Amino acid sequence: MKKLLIVVSIFCSLVANAQEGRWRGELNLPGMKLPIVFNFSSEGCTMDSPSQGAVGIKTDWTRSENRGVKISIPTIGGSYEGRLEGKEIKGVFKQMGMSFPLNLTETRLNRPQTPVAPFPYTTEEVKFKNGDIELNGTLTLPAGFSKKTPVLVMVTGSGQQNRDEELFEHKPFAVIADAFARKGIATLRYDDRFFGDKSKDFGKFTTYDFKEDALAAINLLRGRFDNVGVLGHSDGGTIALMLAAEGKVDFAVSMAGVGGSGKENLLLQNKMILKSMGHSDDVLITYCDVLGKMFDEMANGRQPKGVDIPESLPMELKTNLQTIMSQPLVPYICTSLSIDMSKSLAKIKCPVLAINGKLDLQVEPTYNLGVLEKGLTNCKHKVVAFDGLNHLFQHCKTGSPTEYSEIEETISPEVLDVMIDWIRQQ
Repeated sequence: MKKLLIVVSIFCSLVANAQEGRWRGELNLPGMKLPIVFNFSSEGCTMDSPSQGAVGIKTDWTRSENRGVKISIPTIGGSYEGRLEGKEIKGVFKQMGMSFPLNLTETRLNRPQTPVAPFPYTTEEVKFKNGDIELNGTLTLPAGFSKKTPVLVMVTGSGQQNRDEELFEHKPFAVIADAFARKGIATLRYDDRFFGDKSKDFGKFTTYDFKEDALAAINLLRGRFDNVGVLGHSDGGTIALMLAAEGKVDFAVSMAGVGGSGKENLLLQNKMILKSMGHSDDVLITYCDVLGKMFDEMANGRQPKGVDIPESLPMELKTNLQTIMSQPLVPYICTSLSIDMSKSLAKIKCPVLAINGKLDLQVEPTYNLGVLEKGLTNCKHKVVAFDGLNHLFQHCKTGSPTEYSEIEETISPEVLDVMIDWIRQQ
């Protein structure tokens, strides 16, 4: 899933007959390796930084003579220039006055769980509106469905995503919709507002805007089904809890949703990811103390310019903090920092299923599931932490976002079974 993370950020074939493909390499930085992926297609080129959970970064690219390629990445002030030699593009990545060798090789992804026709169910393409905003989605209907068939609106995580919540060619929402339909459960999944419209500044929209989009989808289903629920992943999981607290749904499934404070979760996220990169506890404490002060300013709509950055921090972490300090405020991030779901959990009266992977490094499972278990005092609920699964509910080794694209599994069958069994019991 594409995340608007505030993590370590150094933010940090192609000739006439080979213009499409996925090319991957690693930047060797002090104390860490940073995978970089360039995706070339007939529509242009985008860049992914898997370890930062950043995908689809816009670039400008041109072919040059002698099988060369030049790429500019304006949003991060970076560039890449390389040349195809045999089956490898050899070149240099530049950013902030620094240069790093970066050699790329073409990679192909296998996604065996992606549904393939023919299907034992039907689908309908639907349109619905939230005010003046039109949204497009797919309603998946099991064989023999009726008004009594349970149906869920599916809400994606942060960042602009399509209805399948597609990431690195994984299509988790398509996989879930397929598995549910085969077991008699209907779903409505939809593209995020203005998906594919490059003229819109997606960062200006907040979690509350996306909640209203989900509510419009729920209202669309109310006339057709008696039992309407919501399933959300990551930020969508938090939206599922919000809608449950407002009494808008009959049941809710939160997949790695933040059950507590957005600020606290982002700090934990930074600690876990930086620790996985080998930084010491002293560095983590110092860095997160400064980051927490910045978050407090941002949550209140203020630029965090008055926060001191200790000289003792590693250069890449100082650079990251300086970047956060100098960048314009993003309404989505500021709002996310200010949300604290723990204050609303007691309002939830409908059944809730909350799940996390124990190796989730983006939404820390112990903190969030603990808050949910403690706060869901007025509803029937089930809280499950799955061994060996990451933020995307894939079986993994470390939970690091760098693994997402390399893992063939889109979502654990065990997770699908738990969700299906729980929904059918409702």
